[in-house]
This record gives sequence, structure tokens and C-alpha cells, in this order.
Amino acid sequence: MTRPIVNLDELQYRDWGHGSPPMPGAGDPPAKFQARIGDVGGRIGARRIGANVTVLQPGKRAYPFHNHHVNEEWFVVLDGTGEIRIGAARHAIRKGDVVCCLAGGPETAHQIINSGTAELRYLALSTQQLPELCDYPDSGKFAVMNRTGTDAKGQPGLFRFMSREKETLSYWEGE
Repeated sequence: MTRPIVNLDELQYRDWGHGSPPMPGAGDPPAKFQARIGDVGGRIGARRIGANVTVLQPGKRAYPFHNHHVNEEWFVVLDGTGEIRIGAARHAIRKGDVVCCLAGGPETAHQIINSGTAELRYLALSTQQLPELCDYPDSGKFAVMNRTGTDAKGQPGLFRFMSREKETLSYWEGE
């Protein structure tokens, strides 16, 4: 059984975003997307709540501005300062702040940006319900995600399809 406890100073971080190994089919992200991510949820055997510690250098962000239709996300700022975009608003964040981003439409879209001068570290928590649909309001994209069994190493597989609505095929095309 997985040990249900991990101390944050025991985390092993992986590079994410620009300059790191790309996700299959994703290409190299722009330089503003760069982070280090330490898995928490997997280390403690969590199944329904995902958790990681994300570390951003000044001027960086980990993910594009996005909203979830299914899952809720929380962020707990551990160190540093920055800002979070939620819908059309921007809010300053600092050590000790707890932020909840509900599932919903573009009004719930969110993105954390390190607008400070020092490293920004935050604990990200989210429900892990699938299938999930995400929108990316800045680029007009959407993504559909679901689990697809396990890979050769026994790790869960993930189906991800990204597109834009105007590029969608008609329901009857090719039938």
C-alpha cells in the first residue's frame, strides 16, 4: 500500500512547459509557460483528488487560461506573490491565500501568473472526474479528456482531443 503521507520537502520536481520534453503531439509551448511540478496526490495514493506543488519563476505561468466544465480546482499559495486571472478579473495573490475555481463556463476560466520578483510556489488541488471538457478562452480551443486503460508500464492512459468549434466535423460527415 502507498504511504498516505508525504512532506512537501520530500517532493521530486519535474520540468513542465517550455524547454521540457513535450507532451506527445503537443509541440513546444511558448517560453512564458514554464514550471516545475512536484506530484503530491500520486505519492500518497489519492484517487479522487489530484494534488501537486507548482513552482513558477517571475513572469512565468504553468498553464494557459482555461476553465473546466467538470472539475473544481483549489490553489493554496505557499510562497511568493503573483496574480490569478478568473474570468475577466485579475486578483493579487500572496503566501497564505486560498483560491477556489469552480467548474463552469468562461466566467470560471483561471490562470496563475508569477507577477512578483521571487519564486511563486502553490499547492494545486482538483477533483479528478472524467470525462472532462476544458475551454481555452484566449485561443478559442477546447479539449476533451478521458482515461483509456493503462499503458505498457501500468500507468493510466489519457485520451485528449483538442480542437476549435469551427473546425468540428458535422455529426453525419462520412456516414
